[in-house]
Amino acid sequence: MTLFGVRQWPDVRAGLREMRRVTRGPVVILTSDPVLVRDFWLYRYAPEVLDIEALRHPTVEELASAPGGSGTVRTVPIPLDCTDGFNEAYYGRPEALLDPAARQACSAWSFVDDRVREHFDTTLRADWSPAPGTRNWAICAAGRPTRGRS
Repeated sequence: MTLFGVRQWPDVRAGLREMRRVTRGPVVILTSDPVLVRDFWLYRYAPEVLDIEALRHPTVEELASAPGGSGTVRTVPIPLDCTDGFNEAYYGRPEALLDPAARQACSAWSFVDDRVREHFDTTLRADWSPAPGTRNWAICAAGRPTRGRS
């Protein structure tokens, strides 16, 4: 099993073949589909971050075929209240990404310069100005997957 790890491997095919060699039973790969990574509210605010993410992830087809045997691709829904620290987990709480520590937990943010982070912070703060006790659900709704697998 690998959870968002394949994007870090220098040779994905070799790594997945090795996973297959040393395991019995199913091999599970939790990842993002690079074709769909830009279909997310964050692209409006930090397209550079998601462009980097899309380049770092192997395609779903590559991942399904590399270990050998047959593969099944399934969409894994992200709960609205997901508390993990990957970019897509913030669709229910986009304001949390205004915290630099939250962004630092998402590795793609380390590949962009301060100008991108400052632009993100400025534009999201401008759009995220809820009245006391309310939330700006327009941003949240825009973050929900609209098609395909993620």
